[in-house]
Amino acid sequence: MDLSDLIEVSAVMPALKANSKKQVLQLLAEKAASITGLPEREIFDTILQRERLGSTGVGNGIAIPHGKLAGIDQITGVFARLANPIDFEALDDEPVDLVFLLLAPEGAGADHLKALSRTARLLRDSDIVAKIRGTTDASAIHSFLSESAIGAS
Repeated sequence: MDLSDLIEVSAVMPALKANSKKQVLQLLAEKAASITGLPEREIFDTILQRERLGSTGVGNGIAIPHGKLAGIDQITGVFARLANPIDFEALDDEPVDLVFLLLAPEGAGADHLKALSRTARLLRDSDIVAKIRGTTDASAIHSFLSESAIGAS
């Protein structure tokens, strides 16, 4: 499973402006709704519920919010590079500027975990993260996410 299978260029937001964690999650839900056709509120409620269990801010300025939804037929990703880092209650208490939302079908099980693992591994690569932080071009960000996933297989 490559990240290029999970995210399209249209799902990359290269300079998202948001002032809070909640606003980031709302904007990600809005984008995910436009891609999946699912109700924005349902997506937002699902990822907010997951976030209440514990922050998905994994450290080093990165967050990977995620959730499972009925009505979605494949694992889908939305990526945002924030214009300004925000407090995400991350594990290392550092503000977050890169957010990769993963949505999976309710029965995805192991595939959902594989997608999370692949995403986390990719975003631990400091070279890739530096390239992503160095551009506001959606196509470039998508290719960094995709080409590195191919190399990680």
